[in-house]
Amino acid sequence: MPPGGATGGASAPPLPSTLGFAAVAPNTQDAVVVPPGFSQQVVIRWGDPVLPGAPAFDARAQTAAAQAQQFGFNNDYLTLIDLPGQPGRALLVANHEYSTEPQMIPGYNPDAPTAEHVGIGMAAHGMSVVVVERDPASGRLTPVADPLNRRVTVTTPMTLAGPAAGHPLVRTTADPEGRTVLGTLNNCSGGTTPWNTVLSGEENVDQYFANGEAVADPVAKEKLARYGMDGGASDRKWETVDPRFDLLREPNEPHRFGWIVELDPFDPASAPIKHTALGRMKHEGANVRVGPTGTVAVYMGDDERFEYMYKFVSSRTHRAGDAAADRDSNRRLLDEGTLYVARFSGDAPAAPGQVADGGGEWLPLVESRADGTAQSFVPGLSAAEVLVHTRLAADVVGATKMDRPEDVQPHPTTGRVYAALTNNDERATPGKPGVDAANPRAQNTNGQVLELVETGDDPAARSFAWSLLLVCGDPAAADTYFGGFPKDQVSPISCPDNVAFDTVGNLWVATDGNELGSNDGLFAVPLEGAQRGRVQQFLTVPKGAETCGPVLEERLALVAVQHPGEADEATADNPASRWPDGGTSVPRPAVVSVWRTDGGPLVQDRTRS
Repeated sequence: MPPGGATGGASAPPLPSTLGFAAVAPNTQDAVVVPPGFSQQVVIRWGDPVLPGAPAFDARAQTAAAQAQQFGFNNDYLTLIDLPGQPGRALLVANHEYSTEPQMIPGYNPDAPTAEHVGIGMAAHGMSVVVVERDPASGRLTPVADPLNRRVTVTTPMTLAGPAAGHPLVRTTADPEGRTVLGTLNNCSGGTTPWNTVLSGEENVDQYFANGEAVADPVAKEKLARYGMDGGASDRKWETVDPRFDLLREPNEPHRFGWIVELDPFDPASAPIKHTALGRMKHEGANVRVGPTGTVAVYMGDDERFEYMYKFVSSRTHRAGDAAADRDSNRRLLDEGTLYVARFSGDAPAAPGQVADGGGEWLPLVESRADGTAQSFVPGLSAAEVLVHTRLAADVVGATKMDRPEDVQPHPTTGRVYAALTNNDERATPGKPGVDAANPRAQNTNGQVLELVETGDDPAARSFAWSLLLVCGDPAAADTYFGGFPKDQVSPISCPDNVAFDTVGNLWVATDGNELGSNDGLFAVPLEGAQRGRVQQFLTVPKGAETCGPVLEERLALVAVQHPGEADEATADNPASRWPDGGTSVPRPAVVSVWRTDGGPLVQDRTRS
């Protein structure tokens, strides 16, 4: 058991923070709240222009054509990539996870949406690429018109790559060869590759497909249900406008979503690639580590209760260069290699507040080869079935069912892997799996953060050790744990979703679904030394919003504020938030930058000054 595991640390004299900011108190303000001494700016909002000629946003005069040129809805994953040879300019890439039409469009009829309203929702999905200029004196970013600016939507042509491409399971009426998909859906988190492309995870794609309950074939029906496609009409009713979202008319269309998408932000004419070798699931994101021999590992979580953690290990090696041959080789890294799923071992803790650690193994599911073929390691399933129905394959091999594995990300210097396990209020309820070492709480509403160390510090290793860094919740509760740090000196934290790292190695955690009565937020956590596990809240987002996509640079924090004012009763005519524009405006998801007002580094160790 790690030190302090039994009590989480007794009351002790407060220690000076090594982060150099005063923790933000829990609150329910309709605002982004940052520490004293920091400034903030809304960089870009839903509806702001992206492409040349895009009209200004008008909430009461929206069109699908306008939205396809404007910043999309519900920004999630973010990345900033500096433009080579252009000092002070960078590419901002954002995912747009989903649309909430009743809260977006005045007069929207959820029972019978118009074709135009459906088109607005479709165009609000996908991704945005926007060139921004940096203010050298602050963290302010200004979007600018540029040929690299791009919008990706539900109608953007994309290429299927890897062994499942062309298989009968992905063929449709519109695409009888099974190699070109229109669009991407429910783009949640992602990752930025060492070769400067952006990975985007397609997550809850089930919500777009209708009539799964009416499918006649019992085997097909069971497989659809395993991915949540077992209902009648969809909430958005897209199937009334586009037949590909009706499972009775296009039964294979859902097999073309739920992948990791790779986008080249430097080539706005390029077709994004869906990598079937990485498996199909409800991807939160995908994060890359290059091993000592050049082998690439991609870490992924399947965001649903009792789903799994995955790793893909390439058979090719990364080529660190900018030549055309290097770029071409790196583009193929994610199509050739082995997909694994994690099985954890260890003894469950004996009492609340105690934490366990243990080991584990990566179980092979399928190997994808250079010639486009693949070998299944799962009895009873072909390679294509493993890739298209990856959840079923993980069930067969006996992987560990986790508490909603979301962002899974390797540390850029230590190589340790951190997994945000958001929550699972169904664990140990009747008919559901019970607690285990890595998932130690029944009816877990607050989640945990797991730390994994690959054997030999090799991302290609088949085994690992693990421990729980954080068991989230109210620090006064007996069942919480903060790396052994005294619990009376940490910020309350609930429902970890995304993780990221700053330039000095601290972990940052973004939350979604705070169960402690406060707005969601962004938290910093030292990983080394006496303050390991000391959670400090850096900011909170407006009421109803989720904190997404953190980017931490030396002097800049960037966050995506997703679905401000989201509430069941809220509509565009009666919103639950007025952020960011105030007054009588509708709430607008947006990207926010935060920086120290004096221009200093984001993290300042005042204990050593």
